[in-house]
Amino acid sequence: MENLTEQEQRRLERAQKRVKSILGFYKHLIAYVLVNLFLISRHYFDLKPGEEFFKFSTFSVAFFWGFGLAVHAASVFGKNIFLGGDWEEKKINEIMEREKNSKWE
Repeated sequence: MENLTEQEQRRLERAQKRVKSILGFYKHLIAYVLVNLFLISRHYFDLKPGEEFFKFSTFSVAFFWGFGLAVHAASVFGKNIFLGGDWEEKKINEIMEREKNSKWE
């Protein structure tokens, strides 16, 4: 990886940043699952006789944290849904080509 052109270096840095963001999302997902399993199971085993399990307060943490997790997923994976995986690189090349052709020499 020593003899990379400037464009290859930028592509490598973007790929590394993307991998880091995907890894961060998966860590968030694992924490979400483990913590909510713990909280919901703890609530289940702490029920008093006649107390209802299926109520909003049992799942409120999972619900609101799940909304945050969905926003996180959209920020990590959502961009590619609308613009395509290599949109950013294509746009950079388009702008650079336009600037190259518009210079007065």
